[in-house]
Amino acid sequence: MGIRLGMITPSLNTVLEPVTYRLLHDLPDVSAHFSRVRVTHIALDDESASQFAPEPMIEAAQLLMDAHVDAICWNGTAGGWLGVENDAALCAAISEAVGVPVTSATQAVTGLFREAGVTKFGLVTPYMEDVQRQIVAKYSDAGFECVGEAHLGRDDGFHYAEIADDTWSGLIREVAGSAPQAITTMCTNISGAPLAEPMERETGIPLVDSISASLWACMKLAGADPARISGWGKMFAGFSAAA
Repeated sequence: MGIRLGMITPSLNTVLEPVTYRLLHDLPDVSAHFSRVRVTHIALDDESASQFAPEPMIEAAQLLMDAHVDAICWNGTAGGWLGVENDAALCAAISEAVGVPVTSATQAVTGLFREAGVTKFGLVTPYMEDVQRQIVAKYSDAGFECVGEAHLGRDDGFHYAEIADDTWSGLIREVAGSAPQAITTMCTNISGAPLAEPMERETGIPLVDSISASLWACMKLAGADPARISGWGKMFAGFSAAA
């Protein structure tokens, strides 16, 4: 039957599913399956935080278990501003409820950073200023210093998917000027993944996209080798922090 990966998806997201399918195009024995939780806005308030409570996540994971998935990823980046420890606790609660290993976009990015020896990173997002500041602070708490950041100051999450590649390329170039050891495009509703190879060639800095990182981590949990994915940047085969 092959390996089945379960992805919990923010309801407004229209990017991560097609990009994940593209990433898996040459791996017929690995499939991705999706379940949604309601996420309609991104902000630093209780209403926004309630969207990421364990209960709806567990319900979505239980639906994925009807497909007998081997591992699950919460494919959203809320852990960036809610905190890496909070995110780890959420993954643990989901895993305990459904009986398979669970990761998240945030756990994936921080896991990649640790594996590669990244301590200083660049951050590119579509988020508002206060959300961006919170991400920088929470990643600092986890041991990762943001040495350069760029954000668009937007809170219209559905429309993040419509932002042009040229916009993201420009922000990546801007952040690359701070000489980070890696750059992350943080948000699973933006088209950062296809930019990894061209921007790495241009800047010489590894690009860790949230969607790509989520797939990398979920594949590892399920016993699949992410190095089988090629053409999508250095991270799938393993990379070392840029000097």
